[in-house]
Amino acid sequence: QVQVAESGGRLVQAGGSLRLSCAVSTRTFSIFRVGWFRQAPGKEREFVAHITASGNDAYYSESVRGRFTISRDNAMNTVYLEMNNVKPEDTAVYYCAASSGPIIYHKWDTYHHWGQGTQVTVSS
Repeated sequence: QVQVAESGGRLVQAGGSLRLSCAVSTRTFSIFRVGWFRQAPGKEREFVAHITASGNDAYYSESVRGRFTISRDNAMNTVYLEMNNVKPEDTAVYYCAASSGPIIYHKWDTYHHWGQGTQVTVSS
């Protein structure tokens, strides 16, 4: 059974940086597409970033493009989300999602495996 676990969330000041990690327990990680989503209180879950199985392509929401970078280490079964120049509006629970099947990368409900989330709080 595939398990997904996020880590790295914390309190950070606006303008600062942090890195989230997403560990996926599977023997076939190299075929998994992985996305990051976030959900702020009272708001719907929204797409943040996605990386293809090969790692050759990445996609970002407009709100984070140029500030966040998604990457993966297939040897470590881990995907990272490097967050730079964070803003108070980045405050949310960040979720990692993975799927080996077909997905629509920006639609959270097309992914098959989810983590429990990690809290990111950006203070102004």
